[in-house]
Amino acid sequence: MTWPLGRAVRVRVPATSANLGPGFDCLALAVQLYDELTVEVTRAGLDIDVVGEGAAEVARDESHLVVRALRIAADRLGGQPPGLRLRCSNTIPHGRGLGSSAAAIVAGLLAGRALHPGGRDLSDAELLAIAAEVEGHPDNAAACLLGGVTIAWTEDGAARAVRLEPHPRLAVTLLVPRSALSTHTARGLLPHHVPHAEAARNAGRAALLVHALTAEPALLLAGTQDWLHQSYRAPAMPETAELIARLRARGIAAVVSGAGPSVAAFTELSLAADLPPGWTLHRLSVDIAGAAEIGLFNTSSAPETLRGPS
Repeated sequence: MTWPLGRAVRVRVPATSANLGPGFDCLALAVQLYDELTVEVTRAGLDIDVVGEGAAEVARDESHLVVRALRIAADRLGGQPPGLRLRCSNTIPHGRGLGSSAAAIVAGLLAGRALHPGGRDLSDAELLAIAAEVEGHPDNAAACLLGGVTIAWTEDGAARAVRLEPHPRLAVTLLVPRSALSTHTARGLLPHHVPHAEAARNAGRAALLVHALTAEPALLLAGTQDWLHQSYRAPAMPETAELIARLRARGIAAVVSGAGPSVAAFTELSLAADLPPGWTLHRLSVDIAGAAEIGLFNTSSAPETLRGPS
């Protein structure tokens, strides 16, 4: 099938917080902090412009994650577009444990599906499987794609996920430091083996956390207790570890967001006074809808500039 020249799509993707304490590599939730992008099919070449978070660092070539993901979707659908114009408006911090890479991958896959004439044949389940292949694990991609609270796993070599409805009063405060930490570095700190007793305790708390997130937020402090990964990663982010310890001592369910170094705290209290120097705070609701195609149009009727996330 021929890619229609001048066809463009606008996509919005949410930030995500994964692990949430004991739910290592399986539990995540989406929050109302978004990257928004427009992709247009052009006659030739690749034109990329990025504003906002990561604008000074991200690639402007074929290695850009949105482009890489779109190319993979195109291969699955049959044939590459002749050219692409990509405009990104980013608000998700990079390298802070908030799912920026998963958001870019999901955005590229969603854009490729929307722009290809046969794209509707590519299901959400297939998009998740592809995203997990590129990302290396499915938790952030699942929450970004589906919204709400998600449980992700791998079966027969493919990522799968279920979406759960979060409790209506569930809200999260993200505490974000200036410094970044790569997921690769954070994973490198994990041991190959953990004590059986700690693994068993962690499994029990992960099960409790699912209940707390969806039905009884009063149990979040107990449900977010982790023995599997946070203590092993603490030496790489001592300020994060100290902040979490202080908040939990006050009864606030605080955890490392993803691989860190950001902190996710489930509380309605103001935490502005707890911010270390240089950190920023985002009080957010859970995103319910997940990644969304918010406009499909011909460029003759497209706006001249990309509007910011709503």
